[in-house]
Amino acid sequence: MKSNKKKSNKKKSHIPFRLNLLFFTVFLLFSALILRLGYLQIVQGEDFETQVQRTETTLATGTVPRGEIYDSQYRKLVGNNPLQAITYTRGKGISAKDMATLALKLSKYIEMPHITQLETDEKFDLSKRDLIDFWIALNEEKLNKRLSKKELALTDTKFYETQVSYVTDEDIQLTSEEQAAAAIFKRMNGAYALSTINIKSENVTDEEVAKVSENLLSLPGIDTSTDWVRTYPQGNTLESILGKVTTESKGLPENKVATYLAKGYSRNDRVGDSNLELQYEQVLSGSKSKSATETNQNGDIVNSVQSYIGKKGDNLVLTIDMNFQKIVEDIAYKSLAQKRQGLNDRVYVIASDPNTGEIMAMTGQKVNPKTGKIEDDALSAINTAYVMGSTVKPATLLAGYMDGVITLNDNTLVDEPLKFGEQSTNTISSVFNRRGSVALNDITALERSSNVYMSKLAMRMGGQYSYTPGGNLKIDGDEVIKKLRGYYGQFGLG
Repeated sequence: MKSNKKKSNKKKSHIPFRLNLLFFTVFLLFSALILRLGYLQIVQGEDFETQVQRTETTLATGTVPRGEIYDSQYRKLVGNNPLQAITYTRGKGISAKDMATLALKLSKYIEMPHITQLETDEKFDLSKRDLIDFWIALNEEKLNKRLSKKELALTDTKFYETQVSYVTDEDIQLTSEEQAAAAIFKRMNGAYALSTINIKSENVTDEEVAKVSENLLSLPGIDTSTDWVRTYPQGNTLESILGKVTTESKGLPENKVATYLAKGYSRNDRVGDSNLELQYEQVLSGSKSKSATETNQNGDIVNSVQSYIGKKGDNLVLTIDMNFQKIVEDIAYKSLAQKRQGLNDRVYVIASDPNTGEIMAMTGQKVNPKTGKIEDDALSAINTAYVMGSTVKPATLLAGYMDGVITLNDNTLVDEPLKFGEQSTNTISSVFNRRGSVALNDITALERSSNVYMSKLAMRMGGQYSYTPGGNLKIDGDEVIKKLRGYYGQFGLG
């Protein structure tokens, strides 16, 4: 009996010891936890609070008005019409859902054109894909439940295209307010991190500006500003020469994106797209405004301070006189309208100051073969190649003077049919004199548009002063052409 009692006592004595050990271990762990929490809160509390409140400041740029274009008398040819604008600056790390939610808020304060492709196939503001993109941004979690595990494992473009394929026509039956928000979202989605774009810059009312301004605190990234649109006070005059600028939605031309980005442009910047607007882009574009933009840990913009107001683009003054330009255009138009026949379907005129070479007027008129109407084609006056014909004869005459082959006292040459080589069947002659011989001086040669006079000037420039019917042409043709090109180049005809 005694031995059994001793055994049971020994067994019972282990239980209190283990409990005490367990309690002691728990006590140590809690003590360590309390010490650690105390260390984090008391010693490192300020550091953690600083990290939570930490913001990042980066430089954001804004657009400035483009330089204007004037004629020689400072009449405005291309100007800027100032507009009120609602803008959006995209913060870092902003998701599509963030923007879609913001778009819904903003749609309560501004009107946005939102005709959809579901309503009409022509002139719509929102394509079916635009509606799908907006719906996905708001309902991605709901949409992903429709995908298989294999499809959920896809990445990037393939994953998104798969998501798109699961959106039904019923999903994109949006309300009018949601469609307006989709139009806003479409504009927002074109912005890059810390770049500013116009959400709306046409027909912005004072009421819309006031409503947005009152609610800026609940609209992160949204602001009110001013914008510009190109105007043409002289109508279509010189339109093809002046050129155009890209739209904000088009942004930088695809073939020059890298070049413009290296110069500090943003992808959605409006730049010269053709002719003078393109040629003088660096002059007309100006210097962008600069703002120090502060973003929080979530990428939201919490503050923005403008450090540089920017500088409007420089103006461009042309040598063209608009009043004279209109007179020349009228003459060209009437000439073509009254004398149109056969292949005579276009006329081009360039008037320059003979003392300086400045272009005073430039016009081109062309018959549209489909409509039969005469249209402006001024650009072809400099961009299209044509055989110069008799218009080059005055320059040829001056080339003869500059080369010394004729003088003011010795400039009479005989106009007669020219034939080189006994076996040749080709003859050079003037329209007014196909068979005879007529002595001409410089003035009468121009008056009668003598082909032979100009040919003999070229012969003299090559060293051949005499002509024998059927004889050989004894000049270096390449050398003579080189000379003529040099002289023609001095008149802009090279």
